Amino acid sequence: MNQAITIQVPAELSEWLDTEAKRSGVSQGKFVRDQLLKARSETHSKKFMKLAGTVNGPKNLSQRKGFSNA
Repeated sequence: MNQAITIQVPAELSEWLDTEAKRSGVSQGKFVRDQLLKARSETHSKKFMKLAGTVNGPKNLSQRKGFSNA
């Protein structure tokens, strides 16, 4: 079953949404659903990014002799 939600957005965002939906040839609702699905899939595919910047060491570590995958 589908669930309806209501949100309030600033006029500028509403105008952008209207423009982008028209440009895409879809309703505003479909455009928002598509963007939510895209955001959800990107969140799941980039879990490793929470580790970015946590490793200490030389910037060229993977290029140093003895550390390459080759």
